[in-house]
Amino acid sequence: MNIGTPTGNPNDPAGTGFAHRPRRLSTETKSALETTEFFIYLASVVAVLIASMVVGTEEGHTDYFRADEAWLDIVILTVGYMISRGLAKSGSRDPYDESH
Repeated sequence: MNIGTPTGNPNDPAGTGFAHRPRRLSTETKSALETTEFFIYLASVVAVLIASMVVGTEEGHTDYFRADEAWLDIVILTVGYMISRGLAKSGSRDPYDESH
């Protein structure tokens, strides 16, 4: 009496009783650290922070670029970055081999 594998299972050509999953040959997208948009985002955040620190009160003028405006700009940059990553993940594929 054989209670092992069913015959003709295409996922079990060796008849071992274990179905093998097909190899996945792509990831959804590149890692965020491998993209230029991540580094541009970081550079933009640093630029906003430096600009808000450098631009200050001068004689006869008020502060043109206050901290609350700088943080609002950083939030806008962050939302834009998150949207761009979401669009990148929505349909592209990054092929890889088994060495990853």
